[in-house]
Amino acid sequence: MPAQPDRRLSVAPMMDWTDRHCRAFHRVLTRQTLLYTEMAVDKAVIHGDRDKLIGFEADEHPVAIQLGGSDPADLAEASRIAEGYGYHEINLNVGCPSDRVQSGRFGACLMLEPQLVADCVAAMQAAVSVPVTVKCRIGVDDQEPDAALFTLIDTVRQTGVKSFAVHARKAWLKGLSPKENRSIPPLDYDLVRRLKAERPELEIILNGGLETLDQGLAETESLDGMMIGRAAYHTPFILAQADTRIFGADTDPVATRLEVVEAYKPYIARRLEQGSRLHDITRHMLGLFTGEPGARMWRRILSEKAPKRGAGLDVVDEALAAVTRRDEAA
Repeated sequence: MPAQPDRRLSVAPMMDWTDRHCRAFHRVLTRQTLLYTEMAVDKAVIHGDRDKLIGFEADEHPVAIQLGGSDPADLAEASRIAEGYGYHEINLNVGCPSDRVQSGRFGACLMLEPQLVADCVAAMQAAVSVPVTVKCRIGVDDQEPDAALFTLIDTVRQTGVKSFAVHARKAWLKGLSPKENRSIPPLDYDLVRRLKAERPELEIILNGGLETLDQGLAETESLDGMMIGRAAYHTPFILAQADTRIFGADTDPVATRLEVVEAYKPYIARRLEQGSRLHDITRHMLGLFTGEPGARMWRRILSEKAPKRGAGLDVVDEALAAVTRRDEAA
């Protein structure tokens, strides 16, 4: 069996965000952080355009795929396909609360069906040699989190799954939007820490509400790792010290935001030559200068000019020049 990925720090799977362009951008900032795909629906992986849906480049490694589904046979087949593409890990989504996911009987609503989750991951493990993991909530709707979380984990771990990423919030399947479900239900980090204390043989990764590496390190001192979501997207430069601070590397790949842009430009140029639209690539960079002089101009130029037909690297250079001028003036 392949070695387990190092999950001390990972970037959460996020629908419409963690596509291949986003992962390539994050890989400029950190070489060792584990990156996840957007959730890919099992049937889409089996029957759809696989290269477009789950294709990735070798320099994105280490990278894991998250699958959504609730049919063991379909998830097993999708897992086999994903392993063939070279993913380091197959993760099952037991946490997304969107209506579209619920209608397909997967995501957070699976918190209500622990045995089905176990059947799914058992089939997935039988189909692949790479690790299979689960990302879940602490409960849904009127479930008591103490009971719901432990019941799910204890049922699933009997299949041999040992790694769980726990979003430390309940999900409300009715009454809250997916966006509200990421912020309104209260966080319960202590429950996740208790899970680890009472199930020490399991790898428990904390997700939900982590904004910085400092916060993540403090909250996960007794856990096995942190999974950062929105903060890694909206303020991506927090990843620039991950390799040294989290993984003990001698150096980080980039030292400044300007270096990040220059290091990412060859990827942008290559993808533009392959037919990608500039906006589809640069939308993931909008938060790079958050909190810095010129951040608003950076976002404005990329937001207004990158979507235009034929937009090229000159737009990135223009945005970068505006930031540089503002920084010098400050």
